[in-house]
Amino acid sequence: MSDSIIRQVKAVIHSHDHPCITLPPNISEILCRDPRLIGFVAARHKFVAKILEGRDILEIGCQEGFGTMFVAPYVKSITCIDFYPPFVDGFQKYMAPFLPNCSVRQGNITQESFQGPFEGAFALDVLEHIDASDEHLFWDNLCESITPKATAIVGMPSLESQVYASEASKLGHVNCKSGSDLKKVASEYFSNVIIFSMNDEMLHNGYLPMSHYILAVCTGPKA
Repeated sequence: MSDSIIRQVKAVIHSHDHPCITLPPNISEILCRDPRLIGFVAARHKFVAKILEGRDILEIGCQEGFGTMFVAPYVKSITCIDFYPPFVDGFQKYMAPFLPNCSVRQGNITQESFQGPFEGAFALDVLEHIDASDEHLFWDNLCESITPKATAIVGMPSLESQVYASEASKLGHVNCKSGSDLKKVASEYFSNVIIFSMNDEMLHNGYLPMSHYILAVCTGPKA
């Protein structure tokens, strides 16, 4: 590598006055155990960022805020909630200082709606962890938290993918759905529902039973 190229690289590096980020515990463990999952999370949140760009939005189930890092730069503001206190603490300690348009607090979507109302909302890897008997609370409180013209995105592993899931994942995945079932239930609460598929980082509109991950883009809340 020539000296001129090295000088250019150094100039770019030193032109940005940003400290290094320390990742929170859970996302650090995932990165060390299976770094491919980081790519999947990034791709899903990039999709959310493009759909909800420029809006005041709600993130349901933010965990430690790693995915939020991909969304926050593209929205007006983002209010993040998670029911698990260690995730909220990790978010506040490691990620929130780098996200000036972000606020985070503990909250449970099956127990309360959230004051906005928000122009958009998303919940990735949340619904599959909620018992079917409580699922209506998720949808009711989601709809109560957003404006009549808002867009909501709900993503989850497909029912068909569970044959390949780890035993640890299966323990928490109590409410996975097929693409058609996700569309059916979402349509009870929204006037328009479009289902997208994902396999690894690839987003597509292909054959739903062969999808590892499914996303419902919903507009026109009926509540």
